[in-house]
Amino acid sequence: MTLNELRFIVAVAQERNFRRAAEKSFISQPALSLAIQKLEEELCIQIFERGKKAISITPIGMQIIEQAQRTLEEAGHIREIAKQGNNQLSGTLRIGFIYSVGPYLLPCLVPVLKKLAPDMPLNVEENITANLDALLRNGKLDVIVIALPFGDTSILTKPLYDEPFEVVVGRNHPWANRHCIRTQELAAEKVLLLNSGHCFSNQVAEACPELNHKSTDIQQGTSLETIRNMVASGFGITVLPASANSMRYPNRLLKVIQFSKPVPTRRIALAWRRSFFRTQAIEVLAQAIVQSRITGIKPLL
Repeated sequence: MTLNELRFIVAVAQERNFRRAAEKSFISQPALSLAIQKLEEELCIQIFERGKKAISITPIGMQIIEQAQRTLEEAGHIREIAKQGNNQLSGTLRIGFIYSVGPYLLPCLVPVLKKLAPDMPLNVEENITANLDALLRNGKLDVIVIALPFGDTSILTKPLYDEPFEVVVGRNHPWANRHCIRTQELAAEKVLLLNSGHCFSNQVAEACPELNHKSTDIQQGTSLETIRNMVASGFGITVLPASANSMRYPNRLLKVIQFSKPVPTRRIALAWRRSFFRTQAIEVLAQAIVQSRITGIKPLL
């Protein structure tokens, strides 16, 4: 059993295709297939079920692939340790953000982190929670910023801050001069939310259960900034996280209104694999986020 053989089975598991896995591994398809067959014979088990049109992973194969990913990650740690010496704040940190956090946190975070860890640049991925989860578990990301609840026993989390939701309406909307809105009132309006798959839409729906009624007029947008501009044009109202309504994003055509108590909120946290060894980088990142002074949040550290 070799590390290359482990890389090959992980690549096939990710691609579900031998040809693409071979291209990704910079090896010919016959050589990759032969190496995987050799590993299966050595272990006396079948990792993949090979069909004419599809490849599936056997139950025991899934366990082996998960262990292979952990083994490859641990092997990668050796290179990182050799490269960085004893300085865990040296070298790129691969970080993922959900779409409703990244654009509003990063402008505040980067200057602070640059002072605390000048030799730790960020390689940033923005995606939905499900995709960030997969990238984290596959070792493609080191840490992600998501909303709780999240993860299982293989994932560690560190709560960072609570963030209230706010109602955003057009300047000429009948609610424009109101001081607060009850969650129940949203159901009578045309409400713009992110497309399905975005956790923020799910969080709003959970906090405002009336939005789940079939009679509610829910419209969908591709990003919070697109939705903000749709509202400014007079096309409905929306709910945004408080960080998205800071003075960095002024719009005279919009009015931001608070929710009545109890105010809907979400809890934002860091999440990383239990096996990730750069714990000092995680601590400094958490410290930098809390020091970023994001508008409207309540720090938990």
